[in-house]
Amino acid sequence: MRYAGIIQGRFIERINRFIARVEVGSGPGTHREEVHVKNTGRCSELFLPGAEVFLCPQGGTGRRTAYDLVAVRKGEMLVNVDSQAPNAVVREWLEAGGLVSAPFVRPEATYGNSRFDFYVEAGERRILLEVKGVTLERQHIALFPDAPSERALKHVQELIRARREGYECFVLFVIQMKGASCFTPNRYAQPMLAEALSQAEQAGVRILAYDCQVDADGLRLDKPVPVMLDVEKQALSHIAVPLLSWYDRCRRRLPWREQPTPYRVWISEIMLQQTRVEAVKPYFERFMDRLPDVEALAKAPEDELLKLWEGLGYYSRARNLQSAARQIMEEYQGQMPSEYGELLRLKGIGSYTAGAIASIAFHRAVPAVDGNVLRVISRLLEDGEDIMNPSVRNGLEKALSGVMPKDRPGDFNQALMELGAMVCLPNGRPKCDQCPWEMICQANLHGTQEEFPRRSKKKARTIEEKTILVLQDAQRAAIRKRPSGGLLAGMYEFPSLEGHASREEVLAWLKAHGLHAVRIRELPASRHIFTHKEWHMTGYSVLVDELEPMRADRTLLFVRPQETEEKYPIPSAFAVYAGYLHIRTGKERM
Repeated sequence: MRYAGIIQGRFIERINRFIARVEVGSGPGTHREEVHVKNTGRCSELFLPGAEVFLCPQGGTGRRTAYDLVAVRKGEMLVNVDSQAPNAVVREWLEAGGLVSAPFVRPEATYGNSRFDFYVEAGERRILLEVKGVTLERQHIALFPDAPSERALKHVQELIRARREGYECFVLFVIQMKGASCFTPNRYAQPMLAEALSQAEQAGVRILAYDCQVDADGLRLDKPVPVMLDVEKQALSHIAVPLLSWYDRCRRRLPWREQPTPYRVWISEIMLQQTRVEAVKPYFERFMDRLPDVEALAKAPEDELLKLWEGLGYYSRARNLQSAARQIMEEYQGQMPSEYGELLRLKGIGSYTAGAIASIAFHRAVPAVDGNVLRVISRLLEDGEDIMNPSVRNGLEKALSGVMPKDRPGDFNQALMELGAMVCLPNGRPKCDQCPWEMICQANLHGTQEEFPRRSKKKARTIEEKTILVLQDAQRAAIRKRPSGGLLAGMYEFPSLEGHASREEVLAWLKAHGLHAVRIRELPASRHIFTHKEWHMTGYSVLVDELEPMRADRTLLFVRPQETEEKYPIPSAFAVYAGYLHIRTGKERM
C-alpha cells in the first residue's frame, strides 16, 4: 500500500490516544501541528520527544487535524504505526495468492459473536483469518500486544471454535517493520492471550507472523518471521540475534578483545579464571610486555613467571601455561593448534578454555560454557538442574552448538559471558531491564531470578591456623621457598608455626633456633581463602640481633626486603605481613 504527499516532522508530545503534537517545516517556516495518530495503542517506546515522524495528508475527512501520523523512526528501524495498514497489505497479499491460489477474498466476515478480518474461499477450502498489527519491538523480538486486548483474546477463542467446526483458521501478526528475528506474545502485557494462542495452535489454528518492507510512503508484506509460542522449548533457537545486537552496542573494550590472537586469547582466558576483569587488565598488559609469545613463555625462568603472576592467585595456572607452551613448541612447531580436540590436549586447558580459544581466535563454531553461561541459560529457561553436574554442562554445550551462528561463533561466546558478567549478575538482583532477553526470560517473567541457577552445596572448606613470623635483623629478612608441588608451589613465604602461637610460644621457638629477640610485636590477624581451604593467620614482627644461627636451615633465604619485589614471588595470602617489610605484593604493585 502507498501513501501520497508524505511530509516529515519531529514528535513533540501525545496529547491523548488520538492526537499528537509535532513540529514540521524548517527555518522560518517551522511550526507546530496537531496530527491524528492512526494507532490507539500505547506505542510509548516509539513516540519519544524528537523522534522523526512521517505524516500523510488526510484529504477531506472532516477532522480538525490535517495530517495522519503513519510512521516513526526508531533507531535504524522505520516503523509503520497506521492501524489500518496491516489489513490493507494482507488484502493485497491474499489477492495475489500469498496464502492460497485463486482465492475469493471477503473482508470482515462474521462468525459467532466475532467479526474477523477476512473470509477466504479456494475450491472447497473455507478460511477465517484474523490480522493483528505489531509495532512493539524489544531487542529484535516483535511483541503483541503492547496493552491488554480483550478483543484479541475473544477472537482467538472464537477461532478455536471455528476450527472445530471445519474452518481453516489463521492468526496473522503483521510486524510493521523490518529487523525482527522472531515474534512472541507479550506475556507481560497479557499472559492470557499467550496461553490462548498456544491452545489455538494445539487445536489446529495456524499462527503466522510476517514482517514488512517499510518506507516513508508505504509498506508491503514481506517475509515470514519465526513464531515463538512455547518459550521454554523454543527460546534457545531465538537468542542469537538479540544477544549479538546487544553485544555490538554494549560490549566492553578489553585489550585481549582488540587483538584476539590465539596467544593473547589463551593467556587472558587463563587469567580470567576466578579473577575479575578489572583486576586482570594490568597483569595481562605486563605479561604481554615481558612474555609476548609462546616461545618467550616456554623459556621463562619459573621465578620470573611466578613473579609476573604474583597476586592473581591459583598459581598452578601459571605453571600449566608454561607446560602447555613447551608442549606447543615441541609438538606444534610453536604454533597454537586451532582445533578444539587438539587444544584439549594442552596442559591446563579444559572444555571451556578450548572452546573460547577455538571460537574467538580461530572462528570455530564451538561453545564455551563457563559459570556465567550456565547461570544465564538456567535463568532464561528456568532450568532447575544442578549446574555442578557435568551432564548439565555437556547438555548445554550440545544445545548451544545447534544455535550458535556459524559466522560469529567467537562473538556469540563472548556475548554470553558478557551478559553474565554485566547484566545477569550472580549476587543480588540481575539488571533485567538491560537484558536482550528481557521479554523471553522465564525467570524474569515469573520473578524467580534469585532462585536460579540451582547447584548442590559445596563441601565446606577446611580451616588451617597459622602463626606468621616476619623475622629480620638490621639488613635482611627470612623467607623460604615452598615445595614444588601442592598449594602455592614454588612461591616464597615467611617462616610460620602451626596454630595460633602465643608470644611466649614464639619466644620459645626463637630460643630453640638460637635467635635473640631485640623486639617482638604482635601483628593483625588475617584470613585468606583458597578453593578448598582457608588460612586463619596471626603474626609477629620479630627483630633479632642476627639471623646467622638459622643458616643451618637450608630451606631459608636471607634477603634484603627490596629484593623480593623483583626476584621472589610472594603470594597475596601474605600481603598483610609483607607490608611490615614495605614489600608490595602482586596487586599492590599494579
